Amino acid sequence: MSDTMARQGRATTTSGILDRNRIVARAGYNRWLVPPAALAIHLCIGMAYGFSVFWLPLSRAVGGAKPTACPAGSGIANALFTTSCDWLVSDLNWIFTLFIVFLGVAAAVWGGWLERSGPRKAGVISALCWSGGLLLGAVGIATHQLWILWLGTGVLGGIGLGLGYISPVSTLIKWFPDRRGMATGMAIMGFGGGAMIGAPLAQMLMAHFGTGGTSGVWQTFVVMGLIYFVFMMGGAFGYRVPAPGWQPAGWTPPATNAKAMITRGQVHLKNAHKTTAFWCIWVVLCMNVSAGIGVLSMASPMLQEIFGGSLIGQSAVSFTDLNAAQRVSVAAIAAGFAGLLSLFNIGGRFFWASLSDKLGRKATYCTFFLLGIAMYGLSPWAAHAGSMTLFIMFFCVILSMYGGGFATVPAYLADMFGTQFVGAIHGRLLTAWSTAGVIGPVLVGYMRETAIAAGVPRSSVYDVTMYLLAGLLVIGLVANLMVRPVAAKWFMSDAEVAALQGSAAPAASVHSSAAAGFSLASILAWAIVGIPIMWGVWITLAKVAVLFT
Repeated sequence: MSDTMARQGRATTTSGILDRNRIVARAGYNRWLVPPAALAIHLCIGMAYGFSVFWLPLSRAVGGAKPTACPAGSGIANALFTTSCDWLVSDLNWIFTLFIVFLGVAAAVWGGWLERSGPRKAGVISALCWSGGLLLGAVGIATHQLWILWLGTGVLGGIGLGLGYISPVSTLIKWFPDRRGMATGMAIMGFGGGAMIGAPLAQMLMAHFGTGGTSGVWQTFVVMGLIYFVFMMGGAFGYRVPAPGWQPAGWTPPATNAKAMITRGQVHLKNAHKTTAFWCIWVVLCMNVSAGIGVLSMASPMLQEIFGGSLIGQSAVSFTDLNAAQRVSVAAIAAGFAGLLSLFNIGGRFFWASLSDKLGRKATYCTFFLLGIAMYGLSPWAAHAGSMTLFIMFFCVILSMYGGGFATVPAYLADMFGTQFVGAIHGRLLTAWSTAGVIGPVLVGYMRETAIAAGVPRSSVYDVTMYLLAGLLVIGLVANLMVRPVAAKWFMSDAEVAALQGSAAPAASVHSSAAAGFSLASILAWAIVGIPIMWGVWITLAKVAVLFT
């Protein structure tokens, strides 16, 4: 009996560590400690964008320098279980598709649970899934079983992505009601920067472990999985939530206005999708992401095919006429272009989301769409005029708005639906991302192949595509203009909100005296996430420099 009680006591203590009630901040807590915790998780799961560094080494795992092809017509069923021939890059690329699909599924399905259980528990489970997915993927690589790699890294890792992505959203919005856009921009900037750190780290590890004809990929998965687990657990245990009724010192909530785009009401998760505003914002995100991700997926070949020999001072030489050595040089420059787009994607997440605190979310998205329509429409002209600088500038701005769209949408949702269920509502909205992950790349890839098959010169194969992407942004603009304040009938009563927050909090916990500045602890926390970010920026800038030499 005593042993049973002891075990029950230990279980209660363990569950208590992760319980939402255990992470309610005390009076005087420094809210600037929360963004580094969010960044610690997002910088790890953001490596999903950098997984392409593994495709070529994995496609030569059996044959080494010369891949061993599977029998003709063997299909994907054979690839899932074979140990005698190499995987195709297209087989491996399904991992990225699984990432995006299960990110959206996990965020939508478990978003409501996250709001009830708190960000710490969600962060811990995210760490277990993401890091566990990498470790299970390492087993799949070591045994050359693609189905284990898909199931572990793709499915389990994708679930970790979804939970990790939305875990800080409602927390940061509650801590920064005065700067909602800036707060979510800080965290989601980390997701964009994860590949900037993880990809070069993976290359270094593969170079270290890849001896004796081996690729070193499974060992890299193990090391990165362990590193990510430590960082993500640190982030999860760094989360704190404000007490009910907390607000920053000196901040006054905006006055209630029936026509205002920032509501003071709270919409329940079960009702959010019944509103027109939800679906308008869903279309807004889907169109913005479809246009941006389509370009991002083809950035390197697009620059090479459009400008060809011009990239190396041979303006008279088209892409199809380049020799092998010239193609290597052109590819290196195009890699610099992709790196530059990555920097603008990351920077745009913080810049545009912060600016939205001043402009308003609706006006910020109108800016995205109007600028994007103009730049997509003018990019073929810039290409045919031979103005590579103008062409690159257009797409740097476009990708900054692509990233800015991700970072601004959580604040948009909080403005429209309140903060009580914003994380869960955001999770459901991320199905727009999953949809865009299919629309954008498929549209760009299909239109490119159609143009090439029709005999269109490589320098012109993207012209029609750019006009179609501009058309997607027109749809997004119309949807954004249709967003209206949520009707009062959807708001919960004060009693319902109080019940969800655990009834009325003691007066001492409803305070406005939390420290607003930086302390020694916050400086240390920011250094832990800031140093890897600076290292990633330095590596990326070194690659970008090729573009201007």
